[in-house]
Amino acid sequence: MAGHGTSSVHPQRFDLVVAGGLLADPLHAAPAPGDLAVRDGRIAAVGAPGTLAGEETLDASGLLVAPGLIDLHTHVYAPGTYLGVPPDEIGVRQGVTTVVDAGSCGSDHWDDFADNVVGPADTRVLSWLNISRHGLVHGRRELSHGPDDIDEAATEKLLRAHPDRVRGLKIRMSASVLGDSGLEPLRAAKRVAGRVGRPVMVHVGNEPPHLGDVLDLLGDGDVVTHAFHGKPGGLFGSEAQARAAVARGVRLDVGHGSASLSFATAERALAAGFTPHTISTDLHHRNVEGPVHSLVETLTKLVALGLTPHEAIRCSTLHAAQVVGMEDELGTLRAGSAADLTLLRPTEGPVTLTDADGATRTGTTRLSAAAVVRAGRPLTVDGAP
Repeated sequence: MAGHGTSSVHPQRFDLVVAGGLLADPLHAAPAPGDLAVRDGRIAAVGAPGTLAGEETLDASGLLVAPGLIDLHTHVYAPGTYLGVPPDEIGVRQGVTTVVDAGSCGSDHWDDFADNVVGPADTRVLSWLNISRHGLVHGRRELSHGPDDIDEAATEKLLRAHPDRVRGLKIRMSASVLGDSGLEPLRAAKRVAGRVGRPVMVHVGNEPPHLGDVLDLLGDGDVVTHAFHGKPGGLFGSEAQARAAVARGVRLDVGHGSASLSFATAERALAAGFTPHTISTDLHHRNVEGPVHSLVETLTKLVALGLTPHEAIRCSTLHAAQVVGMEDELGTLRAGSAADLTLLRPTEGPVTLTDADGATRTGTTRLSAAAVVRAGRPLTVDGAP
């Protein structure tokens, strides 16, 4: 059981030592036994079991000690949007230390989002700023009214003014969102992001526009979320363009959501060599009770489809940090990195899992969040023993 120990024999050396677990550093090929020390909110040292001491000890026996999980696609603008979930509910309380809000907020509402969501949260909150100035504040057709939905100048100004929080742009390229706007909103997003050197996350789903036409506009570092949905079209309706996009550095993200992770599509994609670069949830208030539940549950689903736990962890740590350009700060267990840690308990045995279409698969390993450390401080995880 993860727990807090008494003072060590070297109380001044480190603030916290996480001891007795398997260090799941995605920079390495596999987890290995070791202890990890924290000082002043940063990883200070990694050592062999029993070699580090500190003022406080977190017992990680039987656990995987991973870098803090990063959920690349969430909706946490609550109560500013109808979808919003408070960030700590799906962040640190579920073992996730960083959430990236995916376009709930646009340029018109950034100040409110920053003051009332980003600031108060224990979870680190980053943003994919919606290219629509409204974000999702006024509903789900944020790009259906033509050029007035986009303020390129205001969006670029925010990207430049808040580089620590606004890590890129989000756009939803589905028929229900765009109306008659076609590909022009995506071209606008690419113009703005290109001027600032940031990536674009693109939601794909119901066509039009055709996925191949969307992919042709994307480049190195851009992200396609909901890549493994089961709707008509999708990866296998544009397979040649999808392979070309991946080859030039476009990243495929899971983005589970209420309707966007199909086990059948994901199995076909994995067999065809389309591996998810990142695993995210698209968590919001309509799916947090199911079918998504949490990022850790989503990792468990990808493990059931054939990824190893270490591969799944890498997708939501190192790879996610690279996507938002923060791999020097997040996503590894390197000394000097932020002391954001997720302690995961792997449990062997049959586990029934459900995708967004209601299909089920039986896995053999369940991951669960046992403890979390955010900026060097252990916090409570819901349901942890």
